[in-house]
Amino acid sequence: MIQLSGAGKRFGHKLLFENTDWLITPRDRIGLVGANGTGKSTLMKVLAGLDTLDYGSLIVAKGTTAGYLPQDGLSLSGRTVFAECMAVFTELHAMERELEMLTHRISELDHASAEYSDVADRYHSLEHEFQTRDGYSIEAEVGRVLMGLGFRKEDWERLTDEFSGGWQMRLALAKLLLQKPNLLLLDEPTNHLDLEARNWLEEYLHNYPHAFVLISHDRYFLDVTVNKIAEIWNKRFWFYTGNYDKFLSQKTQRNEQLQAAYRNQRDRIEQLEVFINRFRYQATKAKQVQSRIKELEKIERIEIPPEEKTIHFSFPQPKPSGRIVAEFVGVAKSYPPKEATKASEKEVFRDVGFMIEKGDRIALVGVNGAGKSTLIKLLAGAEPPTRGEFKLGHNVEADYFAQDQYKELEADSRMIDDLGAASPRSTQTELRSLLGCFLFSEDDVFKKIGVLSGGERGRYALLRLLLHPANFLLLDEPTNHLDLRAKDVLLDALMKYTGTVVFVSHDRYFIDKLATRVFEIGDGKVEVYPGNYEDYLWRKQGGSAKQNEAIREQLKIAEAAPSAPSNGNRGSVEAPAAKAKRMNPIKRKKMEDRIHELEAKINHAEKVIAECETAMQDFVSADESQRQAQELEQQKGAQVALLKEWEDLSKSLQEVD
Repeated sequence: MIQLSGAGKRFGHKLLFENTDWLITPRDRIGLVGANGTGKSTLMKVLAGLDTLDYGSLIVAKGTTAGYLPQDGLSLSGRTVFAECMAVFTELHAMERELEMLTHRISELDHASAEYSDVADRYHSLEHEFQTRDGYSIEAEVGRVLMGLGFRKEDWERLTDEFSGGWQMRLALAKLLLQKPNLLLLDEPTNHLDLEARNWLEEYLHNYPHAFVLISHDRYFLDVTVNKIAEIWNKRFWFYTGNYDKFLSQKTQRNEQLQAAYRNQRDRIEQLEVFINRFRYQATKAKQVQSRIKELEKIERIEIPPEEKTIHFSFPQPKPSGRIVAEFVGVAKSYPPKEATKASEKEVFRDVGFMIEKGDRIALVGVNGAGKSTLIKLLAGAEPPTRGEFKLGHNVEADYFAQDQYKELEADSRMIDDLGAASPRSTQTELRSLLGCFLFSEDDVFKKIGVLSGGERGRYALLRLLLHPANFLLLDEPTNHLDLRAKDVLLDALMKYTGTVVFVSHDRYFIDKLATRVFEIGDGKVEVYPGNYEDYLWRKQGGSAKQNEAIREQLKIAEAAPSAPSNGNRGSVEAPAAKAKRMNPIKRKKMEDRIHELEAKINHAEKVIAECETAMQDFVSADESQRQAQELEQQKGAQVALLKEWEDLSKSLQEVD
């Protein structure tokens, strides 16, 4: 479809990439990855025909239609949402009008005439093409895509002008998907999507009949959608087969092989140079010396690329808080109607109650507009509840990172000066090191905050937050402007953090790894689920109910079985029942939550064991088979431990009951 040969591109004086050869075929599903600023978005514009190469050539096959979605900046107006989407089917609309015209002509012509035969042939040919292109179901398809991307049915007749920038980008994505170009070019399509819309888009792309290239900083999204990775690294392109997880493994192997080849080459070069220097002036060794000089000249030197920049930081561990960090009791939150509208007040929460304990890492999930940011603002004290009680625990200090945190920064201040004011005890060297960790290096540290891009300002605002320890972090989409490697480092730091975290993120992988509980927000309520996002989905799909039903059946069988009489009571009347044990309700609730959590983990462990056993059926190498066998044993051991804990807890609760 598209072929790049010797391709190179500059951005001003900066070389982005060079000497690139790349062939995109009709069924490719490619993830384009690389650090911020390496030229990913620029390359997408080149593939879309919106920019040109500085070196090399770009060949596009005849019949290739490319559809390009930028990161942002698109705005639609003048039509309703539904009409805007229907506008992509101009050809089908023209065919539909022609079919109607042909129908009228057929009804007016003599069936025996030659003209009738010509018109009928044209009608049947056109009707077949119209049907083949799903012309009769375009309205249903528009509705399916709009619903999948989060547009409610009542939104369909609203003017596009009424929607914010994020929803405008969703609408642009909907139009692109409806057009079905044979090459989709998507630059961070998940930026403006909530988790539900991301899950729908994953499924849509999985069934997409043509090729696509996408940029995403969502690791899970890449894992489930692509089968090839193209990485821009050190101004070169590197290609890998498989999803993002396999790319990481293959890249590690490639780097190890490169390092080994480099060491072997250095050893050989040293041997040659020692021999040449030792025998250069001995006539009896002249032939051998010349041979080695020629060999040395022919060696193509292996270069080790410089280490990639990553964000390295760790949170200052905060002072401990009390066991109860925050508590909601009967909390309601609503907003008064906007002026000049007849709408009633907007209710976000009603009668919400929950408790956050020390060490919790809580993910807030729900559709856009459900109230995730509102809940974080309530916890941060940035907004008061309308009704009910909100209490912070003993020694709790909260830090709040908002989506628009950068707006609180002084636009005219230089970063190095602003950071110095926030951390007066730090030296200039320490401040520059901190900024370097967040990818602000060399003269960048002297930039004024006002000239930074949105992503850079968000990154800097996160750095400022981390300078001061707090034991209750409230993070509203902290991963929005971080690349994949930066997210991994932030994730690692948060997992080592000893305080309590409540966060909003649309990154599935980030939530899965970090969350210990999930709060689902919607319809004015907050539903609490133990475990990570995968556990949450499992419970939503009925997994917990099915497993609990199986457990209840086992208990019924156990209760129905006759019990053996006690040796000490032979022939005596039945002893009175022992007095029932009493248990602290809070302890009981924690035990029940732990049982639910264990059930989810046991189910997950079974899936992992099945995957390991399947993987072992395909022989790769002896080392790999040994590694797989060790991993399988570890997983089985972990499953046994989980089952033992589940049995002990279940038995304890059964005795109380």
